[in-house]
Amino acid sequence: MKSMTGYAYREVSAENITVSVEIRSYNSRFLDLSVYLPSWLASLDPGVRKYLGTRFMRGKVDVGIRIREHNAPVSVSINENAALSYQKAITDLAKTLGIKEKPGLEMILSREGVLEAETNRNAEKYWSIIEPVLVSAADQADAERTREGDHTAEDILSHIQILEDAVDSINSQVPELEETIKENLRSRFTELLGDKIDENRIFAETALLLMKYTISEELSRLSSHLKEFRIEAESSQSPGKKLDFLSQEMGREINTIGSKTPVLTVSRKVLEMKNALENIKEQLRNVE
Repeated sequence: MKSMTGYAYREVSAENITVSVEIRSYNSRFLDLSVYLPSWLASLDPGVRKYLGTRFMRGKVDVGIRIREHNAPVSVSINENAALSYQKAITDLAKTLGIKEKPGLEMILSREGVLEAETNRNAEKYWSIIEPVLVSAADQADAERTREGDHTAEDILSHIQILEDAVDSINSQVPELEETIKENLRSRFTELLGDKIDENRIFAETALLLMKYTISEELSRLSSHLKEFRIEAESSQSPGKKLDFLSQEMGREINTIGSKTPVLTVSRKVLEMKNALENIKEQLRNVE
């Protein structure tokens, strides 16, 4: 089990290039990737996303990749047409203003579009440097998410134990519950009919009430959900979605048990189970 919350930062320098990768992950119902790359490395975006999709199954994940170059290969060219146009325009203006000074080279070169610089970059070369840093950062984030997930799993399973104990306790009271229903029904018949009790009628009404109030099926389904929850929590790498579903199903069974039972001790156990389940649901919001 892993948490969806994590942070990682890695920075490596090689071949006059410094690559830094920062990963932040938060709670989210689905996987939501945001990748920030220098614009000139936009072609690497699909590859980065594909890799991240193998490391993160769920959550909002923000990944920032930054590049600092110390000796970037730059090609510089002169736009002669632009330079001539600036020279002519400035010279004509000087004549109009009666100024004999001619525009110098420094002035013309400082005009926009005269000097054109282009950095020669091979995206694949940069990917070979970025990839190991990205992997290292993902490993760090994964370790943090796993560590936090272990604590979350421990807390969740402690509440699952509360639910299991409550189910065992209620199961032990089912015979008492059914006997209470029978005795209450017999008492009512006695009050109404005295000695003229029709035993067959009592048996028929008892059967109907037991069908209405018995909770054996609900307890059986709840036990099955609890067992499946443990298996999923302890064996799956990304159990969040299935555990969410199972917690909803357990809630339905617990509510039904609470609505059907007239026994106070069982009602108290139902309240205990509801509190434990709410704690589980709260924790599951951060499980991948």
